[in-house]
Order: sequence, then structure tokens, then C-alpha cells
Amino acid sequence: MIGIVDVGGGERGAYGAGVLDWCMENGVDFDCCVGVSAGAANLSSYIAGQIGRNFAFYTTYSFRPQYMGAGLMARKGEYADLDYIYGSLSNADGEYPLDYQAMTESDKQFFIVATDADSALPVYFTMDDMAQDDYAPVKASSALPLVNRPYPVGGRPCFDGGLSDPIPVRKAFAAGCEKVVVILTRPRDLYRVPDRDTRAARIVALRYPRVAQALMNRAGLYNLQLDLAKKYEREGRVLIVAPDDIGDMKTLTKDCAAIEGLYAEGLADARAIPSFLEE
Repeated sequence: MIGIVDVGGGERGAYGAGVLDWCMENGVDFDCCVGVSAGAANLSSYIAGQIGRNFAFYTTYSFRPQYMGAGLMARKGEYADLDYIYGSLSNADGEYPLDYQAMTESDKQFFIVATDADSALPVYFTMDDMAQDDYAPVKASSALPLVNRPYPVGGRPCFDGGLSDPIPVRKAFAAGCEKVVVILTRPRDLYRVPDRDTRAARIVALRYPRVAQALMNRAGLYNLQLDLAKKYEREGRVLIVAPDDIGDMKTLTKDCAAIEGLYAEGLADARAIPSFLEE
């Protein structure tokens, strides 16, 4: 069984969208998909077979004031409107619906990584936790502390999956995969530093102390999992696909030229995948 992991990364997720669009265009098929945050959204479109859908979200919709911005924070207390992104735009009557029927007819395994807001432990949602026009797991997986309130799935409040399992390659192997492609949205040798996480943790600690601790530990966990992915790569079990340079792109940076450049780089870098799968 062949797996793919998309770690997301907000607007940098356009890189993963490029990788997955190339795979769809060239018939590269994965049996197991594990997505974190924007990576879960990317993989939803991949499983549904909707080439180019994610590109529209990164390059067009994300620049709308209804999608994210300071105005939303002032009106709703959240910087990004997950119900607009994965509801109003994505529902059957939305502007660019997710083909939910195609997703349900797919034989692919799909794991969506989120973080329990109370325990700060990882939660792995599946297609069984979604329904037509109810994409709560993807919303929960994308709910960043300070950017969003935790999003409930079946009454369970959750934050972004990157807090508890940022590079979930172990999950893919536990599901039975023999080889796994890992899509990063940072250069493969760029390790995280805790700078802003520490400041954010002080605020989050007032209500979610365990999530605050996860924020404090996030850089260390990401770096450990990156080293693990590299170890698996040396063993021939993993292929890491990552951009060479992200410039000044951060999670919420709205720079259309940079986003389009990352998407194009993802299209190009995906060409390495078939030979890895054939080895």
C-alpha cells in the first residue's frame, strides 16, 4: 500500500496543491492519504479527483475579506472563517463544491489530523466523521490557536493537527503503508524555532493550558518528526517532496505571486514521485 502525507501550512499549502494536481494529471495513485490542516483540504480535492480546485482557493478565494483578514477578526473574533472556506464555498450549493459523492465512492483511506483542545493529543478523523456539506474534521484540523477558536467535531472541540502530529508519517505506516510520499511546505532542511509559539502559548494558556504546552513543544516535535522522515527516506521507505525556498511566506501571507510560484514548484517537484514508487 502506498501512502501520501500532506502537512499543510496555510497559504504555503499551495505547494502541496501543485504536487497533488500533477499526480492527478499523471495518474499517480495513493491508497492512503493523511492530511494536516490545509493538507487535509488538499487531499479532499485529490480524493474527489478535482484537479485545480485547491489552486482556486489559494489564488482567488483567500484574498476575499470573507475568507480571512483583520476585518473578520474585528467582526467575528477569528482571523479566518472556516465555515466560509469549508462550508459556503465547498457545500453542494457553494461556489466551488467539493465532490463529496466522488470522495465516498473512492477506495482510498483518508485520515484527517486534529488536536483535542482539552488533552492536546492527536485525533484522527476519517470519512466516517464527515457527511455531505459537513466537513467539520477539515475545519477542526485547520483551526489555529489565536487565529480561530477550536472547532467542534461531534461535540469535541479541536485545534489544528500540526500541534500534536505535524508530520504524521508514523500514522501512514501504522495504517499499513509500505512507502510514503511526504509533502512538506518548508525546505527539507529548515527546522522550526519556537519564537512566536512561545508568545502565543502565554495567551492560549489562560483557557487551554495543555494546548499552550503543545505550542511550546511544537518546534521540537516538528524537528523530531522531520528527522524521522529523513531516516525513513534513507531507508528507501519515504520520499520527501519540499520546496527549495519559501522566501518570506508564512502561514497566512497573502502574496499571489509567491503562492503561484509555490504551486508551480509543486507541479515540477512531483515528477520525482513515480520513480520512487517504482523502485
